[in-house]
Amino acid sequence: MKTQVAKKEEVTREWYLVDAENLVLGRVATQIANVLRGKNKPTFTPSVDTGDFVIVVNADKIALTGNKLADKMYYSHSGYPGGIKSINAGKLQEKKPGEIIKKAVKGMLPKNKLARHMLNKLKIYSGPAHPHKAQQPKALGL
Repeated sequence: MKTQVAKKEEVTREWYLVDAENLVLGRVATQIANVLRGKNKPTFTPSVDTGDFVIVVNADKIALTGNKLADKMYYSHSGYPGGIKSINAGKLQEKKPGEIIKKAVKGMLPKNKLARHMLNKLKIYSGPAHPHKAQQPKALGL
């Protein structure tokens, strides 16, 4: 019996909807990363992007456990000496509501060229509305 290897042209993509209201960030991010990567399909191939699209709504109402809103720090660097910037999770959530989810999911994807293509299939919205009604997304059971 031969192992089936998925081809880029043969992949069928589904659309899934996640309502992030009152869900814990890490637990949601692992499920989203698995769907984006395609690990929930029997045709999963590590070297081919077999994942589906994921729409996240209510990203501004995601929950973090413990004191992470005040204690968890996100860092960025400009590349110049002394160019490090830091912001805590609470302020980042106010400033850019979907950025916390995007950073958590990005960290759970493989560190290669495919990760950028997988991350482009993630659509994050801070409110309950989204413009992807025509794709008829299914609810992702979390």
